[in-house]
Amino acid sequence: MQRHNFSAGPCVLPKEVLLKASQALLDFDNGLSLIEISHRSKAFVDVMEQARSLALELLDLEGKGYKALFLQGGASMQFLMVAQNLLEKRAAYLNTGTWSDKAIKEAKIYDDIVEVASSKEANFNYIPKGFQIPEDHDYFHCTSNNTIFGTQMKTFPDSPIPMVCDMSSDIFSRSLDFSKFDLIYAGAQKNMGPAGTTLVIVKEDLLGKVSRKIPSMLDYKVHIDKGSMFNTPPVFAVYTSMLTMKWLKDLGGIAAIEKENEKKATLIYSEIDLNPLFKGFAANEDRSMMNATFTLENENLKETFETMLKEQGVNGLNGHRSVGGYRASMYNALSLDSVKVLVEIMSELESKA
Repeated sequence: MQRHNFSAGPCVLPKEVLLKASQALLDFDNGLSLIEISHRSKAFVDVMEQARSLALELLDLEGKGYKALFLQGGASMQFLMVAQNLLEKRAAYLNTGTWSDKAIKEAKIYDDIVEVASSKEANFNYIPKGFQIPEDHDYFHCTSNNTIFGTQMKTFPDSPIPMVCDMSSDIFSRSLDFSKFDLIYAGAQKNMGPAGTTLVIVKEDLLGKVSRKIPSMLDYKVHIDKGSMFNTPPVFAVYTSMLTMKWLKDLGGIAAIEKENEKKATLIYSEIDLNPLFKGFAANEDRSMMNATFTLENENLKETFETMLKEQGVNGLNGHRSVGGYRASMYNALSLDSVKVLVEIMSELESKA
């Protein structure tokens, strides 16, 4: 039976990427496994260089003063590293969900943090609009997509100060002017690869301006100077992320995958809106293309619905405890056919009610 993986993370990956990555575990370099060769070997150094180059190419940031890094610690480490490297006096944060809330908590360790706006009072079911970014702050931080609540920033402000964005769950999914951002970070496991590495894209001239001493492992400049090889990198996660980016490039890049993502989102949201058994959680104008959150209005049908899902091989649809209900995560590698299966089940449930 075919499985349809709607898990919020780790994400579904292309079959061809999984096949190539699994083969590399057995034989990557003349009979040696990917995870047993030296990370200093030419074979893996080439992988790291290709991964960093592909990231900049896909985001159209080559030759524009940016560096790409593959680090460890997940996006949660970046909550800390951003503040360590950029926060001198005060910073501005947009609070749109659990992960931006956590980023604010870590940044407060270092200095004054101002929330320019928050949707916390509505359990983060919308993206605040019309907020002002103070010009005398060190940087502005936002989260582009919120997996738990199913909201996504559709537009980004013209920030008068450096703009930092956590793109963990929608990196490489839609066309944006990425040069608007001075620093982007994204945990791989949401839309790029397996857990274990985090992509950081940083404008090099942003760095070196804080007065504090930064521990080497937390210093972006150290990692740039060492080509993401300051310490032993997570070779499998980097290699698999590189394969996924190569797969995306061969498809036609971000512009091509965005069209597929729009088709998937349109299909699921149309069913949510037309089917009286279901109700969307996020405000319509802020609905995420990556994570559709919704509830079943008639709890008496819950067992029937979930039995139908199981019979059709639908996996990972349960919503986060903060919202409840269901969450269909539709990352780049999830096929339109999988979304069609889910929508057919939802429609069939209505006919049974």
